[in-house]
Amino acid sequence: MKVDLGPITRIEGHLNIHTSVDNGVITDAQCVGEMFRGFEVFLQGRDPLDAQQITQRICGVCPYAHAIASSYAQENAYQLEVPPNGRILHNLIQGANHLYDYLLQFYQLSALDFVDVTAILKYQGKDTDLLHLKGWVQAELASGKAYPAAPFLPRLSGNYISDTDLNIGALKHYLESMKIQQKANRASAIFGGKFPHSTAIFPGGATQTPSIDRITNYISLIKEVRDFIHNTYIPDIVAVAGGFPDYWNIGASTGGFLSYGLMPLSSDRNSERMLAPGVLLDGTVSPVDFEQITQDINHSKYSSPTGLKVRDSTLTPDPHKQDAYSWIKAPRYNGKMVEVGAAARIMVDYTQGHNQAVKKLVETFAGMANIQPSQLNSVLGRHLCRAICGAVIADFLLAEAERLDPQGPTMADITIPASAEGFGATEASRGGLLHYIQIENHKIQRYECVVPTTWNASPQDDQGNPGAMETALVGTKVQNPEEQIEALRIVHSFDPCIACAVH
Repeated sequence: MKVDLGPITRIEGHLNIHTSVDNGVITDAQCVGEMFRGFEVFLQGRDPLDAQQITQRICGVCPYAHAIASSYAQENAYQLEVPPNGRILHNLIQGANHLYDYLLQFYQLSALDFVDVTAILKYQGKDTDLLHLKGWVQAELASGKAYPAAPFLPRLSGNYISDTDLNIGALKHYLESMKIQQKANRASAIFGGKFPHSTAIFPGGATQTPSIDRITNYISLIKEVRDFIHNTYIPDIVAVAGGFPDYWNIGASTGGFLSYGLMPLSSDRNSERMLAPGVLLDGTVSPVDFEQITQDINHSKYSSPTGLKVRDSTLTPDPHKQDAYSWIKAPRYNGKMVEVGAAARIMVDYTQGHNQAVKKLVETFAGMANIQPSQLNSVLGRHLCRAICGAVIADFLLAEAERLDPQGPTMADITIPASAEGFGATEASRGGLLHYIQIENHKIQRYECVVPTTWNASPQDDQGNPGAMETALVGTKVQNPEEQIEALRIVHSFDPCIACAVH
């Protein structure tokens, strides 16, 4: 039977999944990006310094990553010498945004795939927030439809956590996480100017000065976020893993893994990063080569040439194209499908033995769950890798903030050349993000973004090979073919952002 799972809820953007089910097993899946935006088109002809502002509007969840990638691309094009403060401020702004996004993804977007929200009806305590939540759920059940203030019901049929106290505790953390997310956003805005779209990020640094009071305020907020990650977020991941151990073996993609690395450790554009870059194929990590990235569009709703390299890409929408089923392109690395995201970041770094904190956490949790590191390629693995990223990033940010020089410059001097080109790569919370800019006559001639969910939710490529999320869905056993909670758990584990993918 054929089943459309869309509209997929608790994600960013508009996604449908076409599935074919035979004898209770998904035999085919197609990820369908259902809209077109065209950022590359309306960037053409603009002042290059508009780019890091406009591209932030691709996404309201991870705007800073786009600003940073655009700034890196322009720094490359202008050959800027970035002062240490400029590099550190970029890291502090982007890192805090990662922490916010990890908590949002788990608690608000994924936890209710496992947590039984109806357990709140048994709550007899006095916690005001939980009593409000109890009232919202009661109202939804009584009305038979979702109550506007509490998007918890209706829910899919399937198995959920059975322990009442564990469910109620998780729901309490669901509410508490929103307050912690606010603190992470405030930390980003201290140096970013505001949230969600920064006014302070520029090629070569940021316009905010690192005064002592700003540094102190930033550190205080990040410490609170760090404590929540260690004391609440990670234990909740462990609790879910204990209740659903099968999901260490469900939702594995069948390709390689790509990470651009996260947060440079010096102002040299080729410097080592806190999390290492690389392409992991067949157990071996190789350096990333942007020239190996191409984008196929035989199954995408564009009539532009297919298989082009990033610097040559064009964009011609074709909504009625035959055999096309998505507005998402199909990026490939040297012709191969790869997954990006937190699991890719951790697996690429761990395989190289780069960050010892990553190595320790991976081996600790693998021992606790009795799994192999390769099983991080799974539903639970993706969730755990976000928590590991969060723990490592939070510790790094606390040390990085101490390295700011309140008396030092925060920006490079910018001179825009008449003609130039540049690549800028970073890791958004959802995975590898690449921006390319070409400048002619001091204006943007060509701009291209290859974003995380473009990789993960890509349609089939020109050879008919499916994307990462499509391969992760195929072969999954489903209890109820018409609802497929198992498929929803897989999709949510990728944390898809369709607004980014169809930018």
